[in-house]
Formats: sequence, C-alpha cells, structure tokens
Amino acid sequence: MAAAETVFRTTGLTKVYRSGAGEVHALRGVDFQAARGEFIVILGPSGSGKSTFLNIVGGLDTATGGEAWFEDHQLTALDEAGLTQFRRDHVGFVFQFYNLVPSLTARENVALVTEIARRPMTPDAALALVGLSDRANHFPAQLSGGEQQRVAIARAIAKNPEVLLCDEPTGALDSATGIRVLEALTEVNRTVGATTLVITHNAAIREIADRVVRFADGRIVEETVNATRKTPAEVSW
Repeated sequence: MAAAETVFRTTGLTKVYRSGAGEVHALRGVDFQAARGEFIVILGPSGSGKSTFLNIVGGLDTATGGEAWFEDHQLTALDEAGLTQFRRDHVGFVFQFYNLVPSLTARENVALVTEIARRPMTPDAALALVGLSDRANHFPAQLSGGEQQRVAIARAIAKNPEVLLCDEPTGALDSATGIRVLEALTEVNRTVGATTLVITHNAAIREIADRVVRFADGRIVEETVNATRKTPAEVSW
C-alpha cells in the first residue's frame, strides 16, 4: 500500500485498563492500515478490543503503548486539545444509539455539526445523501429508529470528514431497517469518499466491505479482502 494512500496506520498499539489491583489488556500490539476511501468491517466478540481500537484511532481514547497515525499526524503524541481538534476536523462518528437532540428537527440536529466544521456541506445535502430530504423538518420522536440513525449518519458526514467511524450502527435495529442504514453508509462511502470503519457483531455485514478485520483477545487474528463487494440488498440476512 502506497504511503500516500494510507489514512490510518497503527504499530504495536496496546491499551491496558487498571481494575483494582489487576490489569485488563484490551489491545495487545495491534498493527493496522486503512487506505483512503476503503470500507472496512471489524468483527469480533464482546471484549475482543474492537471498540477500544476504534476509540483510539478516532481520538476518543488514548493508547498505553505503540503508535497510531492519521495521515502524517501522530495521534498517540497529541494532548487532549489536539485530539479534540482531530475529531472536530477529520472524523465523523456513528454509534448504536442516535444521540439526537429531541427538541431539534432533523435539519437542526445536522446543523449543529456544520456550525463548527471547517468545510461543511449543507444540512439539506447531508440529509439528501441518506434519503431523508422529506423528513428534514421532523423531530426525532416523529421518526422511526432507522430514520433517526440515518439522521445521525447525516450529522456525522455533514462536516465532510475524511474518516467515518461506526460502532454497531445497526445494533438496535431490525434487519430490514438495518439494510436501509447500511445502504446509507455505503452511499456515503461511495459519494463522499470517507474511509469507513464499521464495528458489528453481524457477520453478514462482512459481504458489503472491501476488507474484513477480525479481532479476538485484543489482537487482529484475521484479515480478508473481498474481491467483490455486495450491496446491502444483495446480502442474505
């Protein structure tokens, strides 16, 4: 992989949590690279280290050892202010729970991000990308779970991030609704070109990825490249 194409890279990444008199080794020397525009699915059981890994490369947590880089920025050398700026300028996050402001419409929820971004798209453009132009003036309570998650995706992409990090984005949804959310993510990946990392417990989602990375016991234990990506509608759920 050419260095110019690499968005993320980690070397020997470790994370140790202190628990009373003991230690929990969440990451045990993770080496990883992600190319610009790549769509990567991260699989693994609970406690395998995948969310810890995503939080570190997203600037939400810090490593105990090793290095993590975003382009030419060493994340593991940044202080809290530096990590905050990295998250604000470069990363969009999508979580299992939508975290929308109940008193704001879909458009207004997305606009919260555009007000602090360096080069945002308009809220309406972001909502159009996830197929919600006709729901822009609705409040979260007037939207289904899948629609709320798509608003959360629109909010994440409205600042035109280089990276989109998703932790169990379909975990609270039924399969039919989850397909709509995944269609929104793949459309964003294709249209915006954001390098996309998606954590999931659902092994079927692996078929929509460029590459699948499997975590176990704090390590990457398997990587698989898909010769042909399927669309969410083509996957057998």
